[in-house]
Order: sequence, then C-alpha cells, then structure tokens
Amino acid sequence: MASSFLCFTLLFISIRTADGFLEYRVERCEFNSTALKHIEYIYSRYYKKIEYIRFSSSVGKYVGFTEHGVELAMLWNNDTARLNLMRRMVTEYCYHNIDVHDRAVLAKSVQPSVRIKSKTPLSGQHPAMLVCSVYDFFPSEIKVSWLRDGQEVTSDVTSTKEMANGDWYYQTHSYLEYTPRSGENISCVVEHASLKEPLITDWEPSSDKSTPESTMLIAIGASILTLGLILLLAGCFLYRWKAADHTLFFN
Repeated sequence: MASSFLCFTLLFISIRTADGFLEYRVERCEFNSTALKHIEYIYSRYYKKIEYIRFSSSVGKYVGFTEHGVELAMLWNNDTARLNLMRRMVTEYCYHNIDVHDRAVLAKSVQPSVRIKSKTPLSGQHPAMLVCSVYDFFPSEIKVSWLRDGQEVTSDVTSTKEMANGDWYYQTHSYLEYTPRSGENISCVVEHASLKEPLITDWEPSSDKSTPESTMLIAIGASILTLGLILLLAGCFLYRWKAADHTLFFN
C-alpha cells in the first residue's frame, strides 16, 4: 500500500522560563510508513514561540532561523561530539519509542466501510457521476482513488476533506464524473493504515437501480397526490359556483 499520505509524530517537550519569557525545546520523530520506515528525528528550540534553531536527521546538522540561532548553529556544528550524538538520536531515541507508538496508535486503527452510488453530475461536461462514500474509519489519514478498467483515473475527480463524525471516526467522499462505456468496470480504491492492502470496491449498476417495489410505491404516491389535487380543485369550483348562485338568488 502506498504510504506517502500517512504521517505520525512522536513528541517530547521540555519547558523552562528565562527572564520572564517562555523557552522550550521539542523533540519529535516523524515517519510516513506503516512499515515504520523513513523515520526523521527533529530537534527544535523556541523562544517566545519563535523557533530559533533546529537539528534534523535528514539534514545532519543544525540550522538557525534567527540571528542568535545562526550563531548558535555555527558553534554547535563545529562541535563534532555534539553533532555525532544528535545524528545517533534517530536510532537511540526514535527506534526505541517507535514500537510503543505502533502498539498505542496504529494498532487501534479502524477499517472503513465503502459504498458507491450514482448521482446527478455536478456539471454538464459528463452525463454520469459516481460517488464513493467512505465511512467510520480511524485515523483520519486516507487516500481514495478510482480505477476504470484497471487504470487509475486522474481527471474529473473531486474529493472532500476527511470529516469527523463526532464519535472518533471519520468519513470522506470522492466524486467521479464520466461518460459511460459499454462493458466497462469502474472501481473505488481506498488506502488506509488499517488495511494491509488497498480495499477495492466495484460499482455494480444493478444495485444502484430502484426496485420494482419502490417504483410501485412511488407510482401509488403520485396517483394519490394527483387525485387529491383533482378533488381540491373540484371542491373549490363547487364552492364558488354555489356562492355565485346564492348571490343571484338574493338579487
């Protein structure tokens, strides 16, 4: 499963005050794979909410963002022992905690449910539109795409952002506008941390049509509504006719 869209972070924050202003440092391990690969260790220092220096394992040295930070970065980058220690942190700090994070967060992921329905197109460019609705998944990071006869569709696709249900779960919807072809196969593909492999759901046109029972109920409802309108108009006409006749009688 492609994992570039996933990102999890482990944080450690240390806070102290200096001259009445808040100073703090943040250590974090970022990784974007459920296989726990491509881990990056980042160490940052802040003063009055402004980051003034950072070390990143992907860069391998300190980088300053303020005048003081630049001077400090030059000093620390010349300290070989300090620099080597920071370069080892991705192994000694991140790898040490990554299993804990995996058990605490990734293991609690919840698989999504998927449903495909046809809708009226949003624009007049195509005569048909499908909606892939993905419900009740956790965590929120997810990727939804479309396949048409086995090939990924890259145009005429729009998607909503992940929306919280208010119960720790999320939902999202992806729209595909297209021109139907005979015998084609259209599928919605969902990639999520809870899935070992992409979840592929095929669109079945037969399941998207109204059943005979529902069609009959609609017809009966329309007939009752029409009959009611006819009776209402007839009653209004009779009332006006009697009122007019009653007026002539007294005149």
